[in-house]
Amino acid sequence: MTWNDTYLTLFDRCVAAYRSGNRDFETHYEPADLAFLAEIGCKTREFFDFVEDFCEDGQPSASTALLIAAVRRDYLLTAQGGDASDRVFTRDDIPTFGDELNGIAYLPRILAKARAKLRGELDPDLMFGCGGDRNFLNKSGGIHPVDFLRQVWAAGDDDQKLATWVAKQGA
Repeated sequence: MTWNDTYLTLFDRCVAAYRSGNRDFETHYEPADLAFLAEIGCKTREFFDFVEDFCEDGQPSASTALLIAAVRRDYLLTAQGGDASDRVFTRDDIPTFGDELNGIAYLPRILAKARAKLRGELDPDLMFGCGGDRNFLNKSGGIHPVDFLRQVWAAGDDDQKLATWVAKQGA
């Protein structure tokens, strides 16, 4: 199987476990699953958050979760040369909900989370693609979370480039 098939099979299995009442994500994974997730740069809690949101909110879909994982995997393999970061980006490192960039509230927060997501540095208590992120992206012109991640990657450290792109999407 290719890695994306493995991802979707694991996603479906975890959805079934969640829907059967198992909310203890640490019991959802076999040793091979843990190795697979590490190989693609995905943390177990992060994977579970996508499963949980899908089961509770109907979004993001399995395909969106897979696409987000694909961007992270690509970043790990190309930008990081396969070497995962040891840094952890915590709630103390993240801008607040009301912080603005070019008059766009929440943009600094989702931008910081997206950069940490790309590098695999998000604390388990943080999620790129959470309900707040989805709300922001939807209100900003229906931006797909994967498109946002790829734009963040392309913009590098240029916050203004990203702010201009987001503003154009919502215009």
